[in-house]
Amino acid sequence: MMGLAPAAWAQFRVEVTGVGMQQIPFAIAPFRVPPGLPQDVAAVVAADLVRSGVLRQVPSSAQGMDETTRPDLAPWKAQGVDALITGSVRPLADGRFDVRFRLWDAVRGADLGGLSYPAGASQLRLAAHRIADYVYEKLTGDKGVFSTRIAYVGELGGQFRLWVADADGENAQAALSSSEPIISPAWSPNGQQLAYVSFEARKPVIYVHDLATGRRRLLASFRGSNSAPAWSPDGRRLYATLTLAGSSQIYALDLDGGAPQRITQTGGIDTEPAFAPDGKSVYFVSDRGGAPQIYRMTPDGREVTRVTFEGGYNISPAVSPDGRHLAYVTRTAGGGFQLRVMDLATGSVTAPTDTTADESPSFAPNGRLLVYATRQQGREVLMTTTLDGRVKTRLNAQGNVREPDWGPLLPV
Repeated sequence: MMGLAPAAWAQFRVEVTGVGMQQIPFAIAPFRVPPGLPQDVAAVVAADLVRSGVLRQVPSSAQGMDETTRPDLAPWKAQGVDALITGSVRPLADGRFDVRFRLWDAVRGADLGGLSYPAGASQLRLAAHRIADYVYEKLTGDKGVFSTRIAYVGELGGQFRLWVADADGENAQAALSSSEPIISPAWSPNGQQLAYVSFEARKPVIYVHDLATGRRRLLASFRGSNSAPAWSPDGRRLYATLTLAGSSQIYALDLDGGAPQRITQTGGIDTEPAFAPDGKSVYFVSDRGGAPQIYRMTPDGREVTRVTFEGGYNISPAVSPDGRHLAYVTRTAGGGFQLRVMDLATGSVTAPTDTTADESPSFAPNGRLLVYATRQQGREVLMTTTLDGRVKTRLNAQGNVREPDWGPLLPV
């Protein structure tokens, strides 16, 4: 057990495959930086924006320009560039760096503003992610998610680790290390805690882990199995799957303690609860119809309705932050497992992937991307995809990586 420790074998690289449509073309002029800077800030910004699937980088042969430069935007516009980013990184007297940038609208010739981020050497990537967030929001109107974090489980040589990484997969740090399996990490709404299931006690039990201190507390170690934790949107309760009544049923657990409250009331298997963002409904998996399908209910277990009808085996529900889409995993006719995205208003279902071992979809906090685990070329990898599947990014790690969960937006 440990607090956050630097990754020893989880270095990621971004590989974007696929071509998006209706992308905003942008360019980044080389930032003015001191020699020997340990991080290429402009490159991180560019990779973030490209990974979103909404923006397309136009190669630039420009000389370095900083945030004080008033560029001639006509040549950029002539190259098909809609937006230009300039900036600099300057050393400060206290050993930190001052990271500055400015965003230009090359079409209208307008200054779209800029900011300054003081950052230590280890925080240069975060500063770059903050720049990408600003640029993305200015150009699209949606919140950027590049400064958020993902959690996932990795296994190598019989050692299991709960990793917390930047949204691009880099800067991974181990929140927990164990010789026994760890599964089902789930971010708290405030991004300060992770709930997860550990098998240290030779059975599945649920812990809540404080990321800042590394401290954790045992939340559920009831008779039988304790699994599939899901936070309520207000962060006051966890729903989880317990076998107190014999079969797997969904219960509510108060973070302040007390007896678990049973929510579902069937003799079959009810599991994998997932709250809608407004807290007014809970999606879950049940075999009450004979095979696993996804259902929706009120938080008290009433008004149960079936949601999935395509396919005979549907699991792992995740609801988008705007409540418009449901991501889940279906078993295909060939026996593989593929990601699906449902428009909850129309019921229409799309398949954004062509892989056959997909698992654990989780939405970015702006609802525009999904992170999931799958298998490619014999390796277990993490992927992000746009909802239409046109732009995918592989976050490549050593070892077997599984069960990602995308954390919430954090205050600036």
